[in-house]
Amino acid sequence: MRSVLANVVQGGWCHPHDLHAELRAGRLRGRPAVRVAAAELVAGVRSIAEGRARDTLAATDLPTPLWNPRLHGPDGAFLASPDAYWPEEGVALEIDSVEYHYTRDAWQATLHRRLRLESRGILVVSTTPGILRDRPADVIAALRALLALGAARPAPPAVTARGHAQLELPLPPAYAPKARDTV
Repeated sequence: MRSVLANVVQGGWCHPHDLHAELRAGRLRGRPAVRVAAAELVAGVRSIAEGRARDTLAATDLPTPLWNPRLHGPDGAFLASPDAYWPEEGVALEIDSVEYHYTRDAWQATLHRRLRLESRGILVVSTTPGILRDRPADVIAALRALLALGAARPAPPAVTARGHAQLELPLPPAYAPKARDTV
């Protein structure tokens, strides 16, 4: 279900809020798998790997990140849209799959995006869907270390997170994301 609904949004066929309304109108939103997948999309999650990351992070004491925010520098220039971002600490999580990131041009674009983030002082944790699935503790340890480094800095990077409001849908407590708004 995650894959089907994420592909509809990633493909630009509709906005997550519109998909949510359609699912409700079709009386499909009440089904648990549909409900969880729709809530992830409204929270900003856009792939199965990001959904897995969200589940993994929810089982920890780490702060809730923004999912897929559009980051801009002080001059308003677009920097990147990392998979997850902690604005208070200036830490980003990038989940790069072979399927979407390892052609010559895609890999170059991935590295260029990472350079733009790092040049603004954003600390980046990079992983793959396989590492996240098979070794989640390693990803959590890296995030924990960089979040601690980011929190110890005198000020977070001068970056603005823009995008849709990340809202809460009525969900069982285990799946309800924290409500956070982006600027």
